Amino acid sequence: MGRREEMIAKIKELMTQPERIRNMGIAAHIDHGKTTLSDNLLAGAGMISEELAGKQLVLDFDEQEQARGITINAANVSMVHEYEGKEYLINLIDTPGHVDFGGDVTRAMRAIDGAIIVVDAVEGVMPQTETVLRQALREYVKPVLFINKVDRLIRELKLTPQQMQERFVKIITDVNRLIKRYAPEEFKKQWLVNVNDGSVAFGSAYYNWALSVPFMKKTGVSFKEIIDLTNAGDLKTLRKKAPLHVVVLDMVVRHLPNPLEAQKYRIPHLWRGDINSDVGQAMLNCDPKGKMVMVVTKIIIDKHAGEVSTGRVWSGTVKTGQEVYLISAKRKARIQQVGIYMGPERVNMEAVPAGNIVAVTGLRDAMAGETVAQEPIEPFEALHYTSEPVVTVAIEAKNIKDLPRLIEALRQLAKEDPTLQVKIDQETGQHLLSGMGELHLEVKLYKLKEDWGIDVDVSEPIVVYRESITKVSPIVEGKSPNKHNRFYVVVEPMPDNIYQAIRDGEIPEGRPKDRKAVAKKLAELGMDYDIARGIVDVYRGNIFLDNTKGIQYLNEVMDLLIDGFHQAMDEGPLAKEPVMKVIVRLVDAQIHEDNVHRGPAQIYPAIRTAIHCAMMKAGPVLYEPYQKVIINVPYEYMGPVSREISQRRGQLLDMRQEGEVMTIIAKAPVAEMFGFAGAIRSATSGRALWSTEHAGFERVPQELAIQIIRQIRQRKGLDPNPPTEKDICPQF
Repeated sequence: MGRREEMIAKIKELMTQPERIRNMGIAAHIDHGKTTLSDNLLAGAGMISEELAGKQLVLDFDEQEQARGITINAANVSMVHEYEGKEYLINLIDTPGHVDFGGDVTRAMRAIDGAIIVVDAVEGVMPQTETVLRQALREYVKPVLFINKVDRLIRELKLTPQQMQERFVKIITDVNRLIKRYAPEEFKKQWLVNVNDGSVAFGSAYYNWALSVPFMKKTGVSFKEIIDLTNAGDLKTLRKKAPLHVVVLDMVVRHLPNPLEAQKYRIPHLWRGDINSDVGQAMLNCDPKGKMVMVVTKIIIDKHAGEVSTGRVWSGTVKTGQEVYLISAKRKARIQQVGIYMGPERVNMEAVPAGNIVAVTGLRDAMAGETVAQEPIEPFEALHYTSEPVVTVAIEAKNIKDLPRLIEALRQLAKEDPTLQVKIDQETGQHLLSGMGELHLEVKLYKLKEDWGIDVDVSEPIVVYRESITKVSPIVEGKSPNKHNRFYVVVEPMPDNIYQAIRDGEIPEGRPKDRKAVAKKLAELGMDYDIARGIVDVYRGNIFLDNTKGIQYLNEVMDLLIDGFHQAMDEGPLAKEPVMKVIVRLVDAQIHEDNVHRGPAQIYPAIRTAIHCAMMKAGPVLYEPYQKVIINVPYEYMGPVSREISQRRGQLLDMRQEGEVMTIIAKAPVAEMFGFAGAIRSATSGRALWSTEHAGFERVPQELAIQIIRQIRQRKGLDPNPPTEKDICPQF
């Protein structure tokens, strides 16, 4: 039996023993060494040659990942590790570090129970480290810490052991500060990382060595030996004395939970159904004999097998030929193939039980985040993404005969990556593609050309703005075209803390299942409880409340009112841009008794006009997306970098010096950041290392707002002049 067959046989045996399974991910800031670390763990497990480890980057098997030298897609792999005489199955997901692909990190976190947070010893905790740690803790994923690139402290910075220790202490303190801030209440103390218990390891993924306190005690290898061997360049002895995969995977087995432990506390927080029901208990206990439930966390398109859905099995066993329900899609499907991942390839299995990560085909209508079950159940919580699409390009097929295939390709791309939004502009017939940033869109457009063979014309990137309001409106009446229905609304600006609670998932998007609980939460955040009790819908950071009393037929038109509210929030009155941070309150209504006179054609325009008119009376404003920019640059280039930032309406937030290197932290509007890569490269002779992250939305300065509104309206084929109250409220 070959090495690969032997590994598959072991995996088959271990996947039925949940106490021997660890579902874990590797997450970090970009270029902190995640994929190199994954490579060496695979080499240690005998899946690739040791010589190639750290250079082969097996899990960056996508052609673009290899060309760009970054991870774009979360990649899965299963391997076996021996610890204290027992074998364990490690299901590993290597996640991207670039902010544009943060959606993949969010989805991966749903599938795993523990994460190795990788931090570069030289750069320390960076903004994206904080983002991925926050994503992990929100999904109840337990962290451990690996401090990477320690060889650079020894060889390049030539730090003394004392200085190195200070550096490690600072990184550990910073990580623990974030854990205290973001961890669930019951784990704030339990999940802190600690050098002494071995939940912290440090080493060099590139040179394939690592140390932890338990390993040093067990083997007698000292840190001084490591320093001497590194300085002597004796990497072979170094790898033998302190093999990276042993130290890191020992830490994973010791400190990260198995599915039996993790599901006890994860299920009550990720699933809102009845925990005491049969299916609730089966998931809580990770029961392979219970009814099958899995959550799809990723969809990829395989040239031969079609759509492959990756997911976590929470209860029961996923089997070939099984009939299942897609809960959100409200469809039935039949599972065709079941398998597990070995990096770029899938290995078919007959069945995969609870507690494992599985790859299945046959779920054609599934989206990432879909709950798949043997019978209809309450779906899992929706996935919460940390940033949102802020850059758009308009695309058109160069060849008209490619149009049907273009529509199909865009549908498929949006399915694989829900953070990508696709919309058809009815006025221009163009397809609008919105993503997290320029790189995100660039990668997707490349896929369109290479995988689908479709040539497209692409517009310059366009920024997606947001519309909002600054004060409370008076009561505004909206009449239906036939004058038989009237709705009276008030709009109010949403306080920041309520908006943040929606962004963090504390107040769920959509129609609340438990209105009392949501009203209570809103009251805690400062809203009057009697008003909050009217909560009907939360949509894209906006809230719709029904504060009427005893209105006849209101329930019969409520679905239409919610649809009309969505339409009003999708396209605001100023420039038809999405609306954010607005509370819409329905305070009174008159509804015709005959349902013929209160159909969609009457209700939609009435509620939409009322909301937009109220917004025009409430000090409408435009918000623009901002990016946080982190730049590491030699001290002498500080001036050119500062100039580059200030020319782009940017603000410097912080500057730190470490040796010859300056770290500059700034924020700037996304609209001003196009072409920044080339500009910063030439301003610093290519010496700057930089990264960005989404930094929310801020109000556009008044003097710029009019000009921007004109540009947006012109681009959309509207009258360029910003609308007045009179234009939006014609019948009042």
